[in-house]
Amino acid sequence: MTLIGLDVGGTSMKAEIAKGDTGGEVLATLSWPTDQADPVGGVLDFAAHLAARAEELTGSPAAAAGIVLPGIVDEPSGTAVHSANLGWRDVPMRRLAVERLGIPVAIGHDVRTAGLAEAELGAGREVSDFVFVAIGTGIAAALILNDSPYPGTSGWSGEIGHIVVRPGGEPCACGNRGCLETYASAAALTRRHGSGVPAEKVVALATAGDPHAAAVWNEALDCLADSLASATLFLDPGLFVIGGGLGKAGATLLTPLASRLAERLTFRPAPPLVHTELDDQAGVKGATILASRLR
Repeated sequence: MTLIGLDVGGTSMKAEIAKGDTGGEVLATLSWPTDQADPVGGVLDFAAHLAARAEELTGSPAAAAGIVLPGIVDEPSGTAVHSANLGWRDVPMRRLAVERLGIPVAIGHDVRTAGLAEAELGAGREVSDFVFVAIGTGIAAALILNDSPYPGTSGWSGEIGHIVVRPGGEPCACGNRGCLETYASAAALTRRHGSGVPAEKVVALATAGDPHAAAVWNEALDCLADSLASATLFLDPGLFVIGGGLGKAGATLLTPLASRLAERLTFRPAPPLVHTELDDQAGVKGATILASRLR
């Protein structure tokens, strides 16, 4: 059985063609730029290309596909409800993909599906309840309960980036002020440093002792610790799995963040913080898992 896993991002899309009941044998990996002018058409075109490639590789059509999307996603109905970055709203993505590909298609939310992959294949394998946090251009999370992502009643779970950590603070694109994303995302580090350098460079400058970069980085760490402390007290997760572009900072992020988190949890131990094991392939792997569940 051949499966297609497709992870749609704001600037690029990643995919794999895999073989086996669970997609364990990867036959090919592919990438494709996201079409900014027609993102829905671009997703469908890439999916069709993957389906054709799968048939070339195996001599038979793919059995199913999984497509994971950013923004607000109604997974049961297969609807891309809204993506600010891609500009779509209420797109019946599953119906369109099934019509285009002629095979069963599962639709998932990018971060929740990445969390699913970490639960089955990655850093969350040994625990049933954990929180996957993706720190990149924005910040989002997936709550994994009993080894499955919890979507919430309307697909809005995991918007940890819009928890207010500094009441009355800097304005956020969501319309509120003082959200975590405005202080601790990769985009926020670049903006708050003011030099235009990427977030990774801000972190490197902070580590090297640059006082302005250090102030920006320390504020980001404090805000992240505040939000994770709140999540710990409310959810009592087994651990936090940290991913996303800024998560690649590794110990430079996790060590001071773990220390700050422990300081905020005065009457209980802090959950461990671990780096994603699947890194930027978590969404693709999760998409393939969704496809496998259709058969």
